[in-house]
Amino acid sequence: MKKPELLVTPKSIPHIKELIEAGADAFVIGEQKFGLRLAGEFSIDEVKEATQIIHEAGKKVYVSCNALFHNDRIDALDEYLKQLQQIGPDAILFGDPAVLMSVREFGITIPLHWNPETTATNWFQVNYWGERGAKRAVLARELSLDEILEIKENSKYEIEVQVHGMTCMFQSKRKLLGNYFLYRGEVMEIENRKENKNMFLHDKERNNKYPIYEDLNGTHIFSPNDICLIDELTEFFEAGIDSLKIDGILQTEEYITTVTSLYRQAIDAYFDEGEDTYDEIKDELFEKIKAIQPPLRPLDTGFIYKETVY
Repeated sequence: MKKPELLVTPKSIPHIKELIEAGADAFVIGEQKFGLRLAGEFSIDEVKEATQIIHEAGKKVYVSCNALFHNDRIDALDEYLKQLQQIGPDAILFGDPAVLMSVREFGITIPLHWNPETTATNWFQVNYWGERGAKRAVLARELSLDEILEIKENSKYEIEVQVHGMTCMFQSKRKLLGNYFLYRGEVMEIENRKENKNMFLHDKERNNKYPIYEDLNGTHIFSPNDICLIDELTEFFEAGIDSLKIDGILQTEEYITTVTSLYRQAIDAYFDEGEDTYDEIKDELFEKIKAIQPPLRPLDTGFIYKETVY
């Protein structure tokens, strides 16, 4: 067995350097004009700088281009991909076939990772897109463990699974927050809403608070709990899952760095010292994450052991 890649989502250039020290193997970066729900915003110049830093450390960088592209964004997408070709990241994340068509048209040689968010749910899809140029598939977070393992067993291509962080449960292309504030006449609130990522929908009946924010891609609503699988990794290791992702959206840099270092310990314990060593420390690692977890964000195992029901 080979070690899975530990994939993280940095918030800034300095944060990348911290995450390299914490043991990250790969990074997802980009800007919201082209990528969905990124932990940090990286301009094209920052993508270039980040790629140089990451490559100098012997790590990998993936640029997210998995937004839903309307006609008015295609020209900008074409130019962005041409710029990425000059920079040379290790992969481009895509969900929209428009990215694939542009890559072919302009001779872009950067490898592709298929990431359509919620719709990557079976191994037929994985192989379909693999045959069309995607070397990896990023699976939906709404899959059970059995479904993930079955996809990996039947896939001809790399598989990436999120093991920590938030789950987006709703996206609308509409400016729901802006429309709401306009309805209430709160003009100043509208002007600042793109910077405001500490808003919640409060379900008093279930005592849940759902993080919600609006950006260029519309309105995003997240589940009330965070996935945490640091003590449930054995079957992913045994199945040969290629990449384990920590999604740090809406979290602090300090939190993401600490969680990264703990997952690094978990992976190294299993592969360097054996399953027994991992079993001995996994509960302690979970408790360390629990100790820094924001009070409003309980930890759970997502859909790994339950049906896809919110």
